[in-house]
Amino acid sequence: MTNNLLEAARRYADANHRNGVAQTPFPGLVILRETMPTPLQYAISKPLVALVLQGGKRVAMGSSTFDFSAGESLLITTDVPTVSQITRASLGEPYYSFVVELDPALIESLVVEMGAAPFSIGAPVRVEPTDAEVADAARRLIRLLERPASVPVLGKQLLRELHYWLLSGKHGSAIRSLGVTNSHAQRVGRAVARIRADFAKPLRTEQLAEAAGMSISAFHAHFRAITSLTPLQFQKQLRLIEARRSMLEGTAISKAASDVGYESVPQFTREYGRMFGTSPAKDIRETRVHLQAST
Repeated sequence: MTNNLLEAARRYADANHRNGVAQTPFPGLVILRETMPTPLQYAISKPLVALVLQGGKRVAMGSSTFDFSAGESLLITTDVPTVSQITRASLGEPYYSFVVELDPALIESLVVEMGAAPFSIGAPVRVEPTDAEVADAARRLIRLLERPASVPVLGKQLLRELHYWLLSGKHGSAIRSLGVTNSHAQRVGRAVARIRADFAKPLRTEQLAEAAGMSISAFHAHFRAITSLTPLQFQKQLRLIEARRSMLEGTAISKAASDVGYESVPQFTREYGRMFGTSPAKDIRETRVHLQAST
């Protein structure tokens, strides 16, 4: 089954990728393809599951590092900053992974239908062997892409089935927390959505705590427990990651800094160096060289 999934992903990604990413008609579902190890990549991802089909990858969050490869799945249950790197990839054996953002509304609906079961908050990043049922649902989703006319008819049904098997499998108890009404994970998620929408604006903790429906002290405690950061640290990393993305697309350093809320370019440069380990100009220059080499 895993080989069938790899072959389906290979056909689609080889024909449709751009800069290593093959988009699909399904929001939040992509297939990644790389033919060489990558530099460090920084992101604050939405909750997602990544099934590695070939090659290897390393993901770090805080002091924790996860190495995983074909046959394993990475789960991220909340918006956390990660540093990732594809560690095994070549022209002969490219890296392929199937990545799907988790749909909280779909999970909540399924949790209600599936009935009471344990759920856990725990670490927001974890790795487990890929369940056979999850791999089979992923394969059929990719095969559906080869028949575009069938996507509007069967796509939602297959995405729902994929989420069902994820909830039923090894990652189930962690994913279930996203669908438990008014859980701490859901409340913090509302605050995170507010930060994402207004990350370039001054941060008011009172507004975030109100969005989460918590006191300020409880909000700080639960936000840090779930995301590993304070709200201010989360906003700062989100700003820097967004500025980096913008500069890679050609935006000048001063404008990228201003666009994400920095009034001082020297301050932006200092904080960029602390996070990424080098200056904005050097980082963007070296990353562009790699991107050109991999196309």
